[in-house]
Amino acid sequence: QVQLVESGGGLVQADGSLRLSCAASGSRFSINAMGWFRQTPGKQRELVASITSGGSTNYADSVKGRFTISRDNAKNTVYLQMNSLKPEDTAVYYCNAYIFRVYWGQGTQVTVST
Repeated sequence: QVQLVESGGGLVQADGSLRLSCAASGSRFSINAMGWFRQTPGKQRELVASITSGGSTNYADSVKGRFTISRDNAKNTVYLQMNSLKPEDTAVYYCNAYIFRVYWGQGTQVTVST
């Protein structure tokens, strides 16, 4: 059973930084793409950033230049470095991993105060 466990969320002031981590376990197979999504009440979950096993990245326009996604394949872990945070970045952040199907973590709250 594949499990994804996120950590690193919390409360931060605007212009501050946070680093999210997501560790995958339980898979006998290599993980293909991994990514971070976020969701606020009443809205659909949206892509924040994704990264392939080869290191190719993709970002939402709203976070380009501020967020950086990276991964450690040996540790099956994906990271999201978030800098210059804005109140509109407040959301529950979910990581996912594609291993023949998509798996999701439980989510971690990020709150950016003014």
